[in-house]
Amino acid sequence: MASQPKGIHEFLRKRLVALKRKPQTVALIAFAFAFLYYSLNLTKISDTTAYINLPGMGLAGFATMLFSILMLVCFLNAFPHRKKVNKPMLCLMFVMVAIIIFCGVFYQGRITEALTREVNPITVSADKQYINAAMRMLSVHRIILIIGAALVALLPVYSKALKKINTNVDVADNGSMGVIDISGEDA
Repeated sequence: MASQPKGIHEFLRKRLVALKRKPQTVALIAFAFAFLYYSLNLTKISDTTAYINLPGMGLAGFATMLFSILMLVCFLNAFPHRKKVNKPMLCLMFVMVAIIIFCGVFYQGRITEALTREVNPITVSADKQYINAAMRMLSVHRIILIIGAALVALLPVYSKALKKINTNVDVADNGSMGVIDISGEDA
């Protein structure tokens, strides 16, 4: 009898089977990573908002957090378990991704405006490096969101590719298959 796959191989095979059943998990992971990345770097955004304090900065930061959470909820409702895709929720999710990207661009524009204005421009000294970190963080966040949206848009393409991967477990014959009586008649 052949040995069954054990350890890491079986773990990876089970994960691949789960991914074949729910290929939208890849996009969900990207969006969850974008949310966590923004949430864990929120201190940089808050400090920058408090220091620069131009109109709309706080609202843009708040809207980004709010729509990030709502976007995840819409994503989960767009792909219900064992049902067809909920297209209105999917469209709403894309609208929320666009709003989050707009808020990030708006926020970066406000930072750039504060750094380059003619009257009293803000200089980024050693103790104000969180401003540059916020600019970089917003750019990375935007890239992660675009990757997540692309993964959702390309879901039909890579779900077909995932289904072609062989995840079957080979079970060997012990040679006594002819001896088994399946007729149900007692002898």
